Amino acid sequence: MISEDTDLRQLTADLKHMLPPGEPVGYLRGKAFMRDLLVNTKGFSQLEAEELIDTLELNGFLRFLGDPTERSMADAHWEISPHA
Repeated sequence: MISEDTDLRQLTADLKHMLPPGEPVGYLRGKAFMRDLLVNTKGFSQLEAEELIDTLELNGFLRFLGDPTERSMADAHWEISPHA
């Protein structure tokens, strides 16, 4: 469960800062990569991190630039903006 005290803007900024250049790529691969970063660096459980990534995406902090249903667009990048 995500705490109400979680600052989504700061979490997004931290996530963006932790990502290596060119990452994340791909819809599912990118989500898993970001989730694992939150688990390994912020101490969230896998479930908490998965929920946080979904919440960040739903609130516009994370946006996949491709179409995960189209094979030719499935390896697109993510836009990560703490100013959603």
